[in-house]
Amino acid sequence: MDYEQRARQECIAWQAEMQKSPTVLQWAAKSIQDKINEKIPQKVHDVITESIKHLVQTVLVGSEWTTKSATTAVSLEEKEKQVLEKIKMYKYTATVEGAGTGMGGLLLGLADFPMLLSIKMKFLFDAASLYGFDVKDYRERLYILHIFQLAFSSGEVRIETFHKMKNWHETIRAYPSHADYLKQLDWQKFQQTYRDHIDLAKMLQLVPGLGAVVGAAANYQFLDELGRAAMNAYRMRLLPLPR
Repeated sequence: MDYEQRARQECIAWQAEMQKSPTVLQWAAKSIQDKINEKIPQKVHDVITESIKHLVQTVLVGSEWTTKSATTAVSLEEKEKQVLEKIKMYKYTATVEGAGTGMGGLLLGLADFPMLLSIKMKFLFDAASLYGFDVKDYRERLYILHIFQLAFSSGEVRIETFHKMKNWHETIRAYPSHADYLKQLDWQKFQQTYRDHIDLAKMLQLVPGLGAVVGAAANYQFLDELGRAAMNAYRMRLLPLPR
């Protein structure tokens, strides 16, 4: 079996995983996270909401994450060797950052949220470029946001996001301009979807004595999840796959 055949099989298995309904354990975890959210100080909520709002605005209209990454690779295998190197690099960066902020208590723990968001988004811009997509194109930046949301969501939101990406040509025609999209975006829903996925681990990062270990392990895992989502999301567009 050649590399593309293996990649195709991995992508098909991943697509099936993305369309699974939430399990009982996932529903239970969501209930626990809702209770945790009620006890979190408003300052924490505000930091996360503003960080994610800034993230989306910068992705769509800013130049902060323009990338110098380029590839002359032609085959999927050559491209993905470079992508895997990027994943390895960003996992290391996120791990060090999580350990460092985790040792610093509440204030540095809060700083981890925007810093980790930036690391994740820079990776996605690099990955898109290595796969051969133009990150200056508004449509490609929207796709990057969808990968981000897919990687860090569950249940109905994950399934809905996946189907939008699976039918990207139809999806993109329905999207408005940059400015209109930003006006229409439900910031609260977007940030809560992200937080439902990461809150439990990131709140433990604020606990004295646990912060450094939890921060390093959680950030490593988050970049691992994001890398897998990105690779398979671009495989969907580059490989002939069953509908």
